[in-house]
Amino acid sequence: MAYLTRKQLEDMPFKYLGENIKISEKASLYDPDQMTVGDNTRIDDFCVVSGKVSFGRNVHIAVFCNIAGGAEGIVFDDFSGLACGCHIFTQSDDYTGLALTNPTVPNKYKKITKGKVVIGRHSIVGTHSVIFPGVIFSEGCSLGAMSMLTKSTEPWGVYFGILAKKIKNRKKNMLLLEALYLSDDTP
Repeated sequence: MAYLTRKQLEDMPFKYLGENIKISEKASLYDPDQMTVGDNTRIDDFCVVSGKVSFGRNVHIAVFCNIAGGAEGIVFDDFSGLACGCHIFTQSDDYTGLALTNPTVPNKYKKITKGKVVIGRHSIVGTHSVIFPGVIFSEGCSLGAMSMLTKSTEPWGVYFGILAKKIKNRKKNMLLLEALYLSDDTP
């Protein structure tokens, strides 16, 4: 995997660019002037990131993810991430047949749901999962593979399914490991 150089990253008009950033040359970034990228963040091959998106520290976005921030925005808090093939949307057309759909139709003929999405600190989204507009995926949560999340979650839960439901509580051992990691001065 080849990553963009620091100079290539600095030549893009990011709102903020931290240190030790790895963004694949094969990723597509639209509207980087609306994006902030925290230290130690990595975005892998074939990801599409667009609109208002904020990546905290130590965020990982695996291959083939679609992050559509739009004007509402998506926030990835520290130590969060997406496994391969995930999709996050901050807006969606109405599919009930009450309105027209798709980007070729003027908005006055459509019914659009919009809402900011937050992926909380230490939260992880399993492969091929989908998150819809307005969802707050709270701190410490995990979402199982191939799940669909349409409602906000409680902190430190394990969620799974279509529609995703809480199936159990998640352990917090990672908080101790985070403290060790952040205090470690070895390269």
